[in-house]
Amino acid sequence: MTAGDRPASAPSSLAAPIAAGLVGAVTGFASSFALVIAGLTAVGATPAEAASGLLALCLGQAVLAIVLSLRFRMPLSFAWSTPGAAVLVAAGAATKGHDYSGAVGAFLVASALMAITGFWPWLARLATSIPKPIASAMLAGILFPICVAPVTASVEHPWLALPPIVVWLVLSRLAPRWAVPAAVVATAVAVLVAAGPDWADGASLAPVVTLTAPSFDPALIVGLGVPLYLVTMAGQQIPGFTVLRTFGYDAAPTRTLLASTGIVSAATSTFGGFQVNLSALTAAIMAGPDSHTPHARRWIAAVTGGVAYLVLAFGAGVAGALVRASPPILIESVAGLALLGALVTAIAGALEEVPNRVVAIATFLVVASGVSVAGIGSAVWGLLAGGAIMLVLRVGRRRAAD
Repeated sequence: MTAGDRPASAPSSLAAPIAAGLVGAVTGFASSFALVIAGLTAVGATPAEAASGLLALCLGQAVLAIVLSLRFRMPLSFAWSTPGAAVLVAAGAATKGHDYSGAVGAFLVASALMAITGFWPWLARLATSIPKPIASAMLAGILFPICVAPVTASVEHPWLALPPIVVWLVLSRLAPRWAVPAAVVATAVAVLVAAGPDWADGASLAPVVTLTAPSFDPALIVGLGVPLYLVTMAGQQIPGFTVLRTFGYDAAPTRTLLASTGIVSAATSTFGGFQVNLSALTAAIMAGPDSHTPHARRWIAAVTGGVAYLVLAFGAGVAGALVRASPPILIESVAGLALLGALVTAIAGALEEVPNRVVAIATFLVVASGVSVAGIGSAVWGLLAGGAIMLVLRVGRRRAAD
């Protein structure tokens, strides 16, 4: 047997999946934790409550990744709902005048819907029956105001906002995967320099979970809970399953994963955890060929990622303190940089079908407007407007064809 024919030693065979798991976890956390903080703050959370939500989400997805990956021997990685966090930011206007407990109640309802989806597949079919132009346009409308934040921040706080944008732009050319994490680091440095040595005064840097008793406001359930469930299904769960199947994991237990994410999300919701779901970006890192690991051993990457999230959870208090020390628009600015790719994908999907472009644009405009009527946010009104316009135009086309 030649040296090249010998099987790899155990340490070297573990190095690749462990590295993939660490890269996936660090990338996933650093690229969007600012959006989580911004979203929770927008619906009324204090910095301590926002830090608690980030901590709860990290713990929830860590437990899911470790337990389910070990159980099914598949690279099952989980994340917080990035489009769901964007829904929270967009719903900020609709939640004004409501207590944070109402948002927590909406989180709990969205989690219950996700769990029910796992037990009764008909709900999944209903949630995924929204036409693609409308669903993509709704997501684009939710993301658009956040992606505008870097522009606003550059005008209001140029010395704080422009350096992270420059860092993001340079690394987008040289090392795209690390562009957003580097921008987050640059933002943190800018905030620390501007705030001085007293940046953490009055804040707890230790991770602490804060329990918030939920209240159930019908307007928030419809205007926040339902959109949170829909965008998580369409923007996270379905792409997550697609990634797994793309890399040969066709036997992924769909119903178990949906029910598990719903149950864990419900458990974390009273601590500020709005939605835990299958990941797409980190799943591609851990389950794909970039992990440089044999197919049957890629589950090790997901378990490693789960353990890494347990460690990253201890940074939630620091993240909350940084948010407390910085202008709110600056946090949204970093989140906007992280979501530019998602906005491009959503717009492309919305405009893909030429006959339905008017429907898509109308949906986008209603959602992006941020209007709130009867306490119900623009995401729901955008869905209704898009559906009504599509119905009218289809009837008109049929009559013209006759």
